[in-house]
Amino acid sequence: MEHNLGNTIALLARTPAALNGLLRGLPETWVLHNEGENSWSVFDIAGHLVHADRTNWMPRARLILEHGETQAFASFDRLGQIQASQDKTLEQLLDEFISVRAECLDELRALKLRPENLQKRGQHPALGTVTLSELLATWAAHDLTHLHQISRVMAYQYRETVGPFRKFLGVMRCEGHGT
Repeated sequence: MEHNLGNTIALLARTPAALNGLLRGLPETWVLHNEGENSWSVFDIAGHLVHADRTNWMPRARLILEHGETQAFASFDRLGQIQASQDKTLEQLLDEFISVRAECLDELRALKLRPENLQKRGQHPALGTVTLSELLATWAAHDLTHLHQISRVMAYQYRETVGPFRKFLGVMRCEGHGT
């Protein structure tokens, strides 16, 4: 499938509402537990999405548009949500995600990107040359990755409770995202 900016924005615009509908008001057992050592809880994932919107996607898009390949992206702190989410509730993170995502999408729409803009290139610190189109498509896929991860982390809480039904539940057999 070829990248389509309108389709990307349509997906990005829906992620906050999807998370809000799924997570707001859930008991702590659903949002504070993880899959074991070195894994994230739903709370951590929500914080990560807020942190990424604040520090990653639009700053990198602006960098590509302003500097092209002459200035590499700053490294993204994949664990930056730990400090940024400290002393917050899940409800506060959800509200923050709704707000920051709306701001990011307003900024993205205001750029009035044309096909030639989407082909502009930037420098990723680990991947090398990437296009703005690839960055924006990755933003949408990143949302989907974490929606999937949230489902997996939540299902993990019932890994024993479902008993033999586990063999019919793909989410119970899903591997992590380490590779």
